[in-house]
Amino acid sequence: MSFLTESAVRRVAFVSRLASVQAPRQFTTSMAARKTIVETAKDTIKTVDRKVSDKLVDGINVSAKAAETVTGKATETNYKAAGTAEEIRGKAKGEAEELAGKAKGAAKEAEGKIKSKV
Repeated sequence: MSFLTESAVRRVAFVSRLASVQAPRQFTTSMAARKTIVETAKDTIKTVDRKVSDKLVDGINVSAKAAETVTGKATETNYKAAGTAEEIRGKAKGEAEELAGKAKGAAKEAEGKIKSKV
């Protein structure tokens, strides 16, 4: 056997043994794009955190709006109450003056009766 045929036979025998022993390999270039379990968990936690914080901000905005509405209604009620109090005070003052005038009139009338009897 010549040198070339001997080396060719060896290569063919070696390649056939490798082919039967070796499992096929998958060829991928996206290893860097794959995420680990920790990275996936972090992303999930960030997503949940973002959604929760958005809902909290919405709740804070709604409560601030409600507080503003309550404050406005309370202020409006205070103004109405103040107006009603002024009204009642004015009526009471008018009635007091009216009664004072009647009392003065009654006093003058009584004084006139006493003077006419004397």
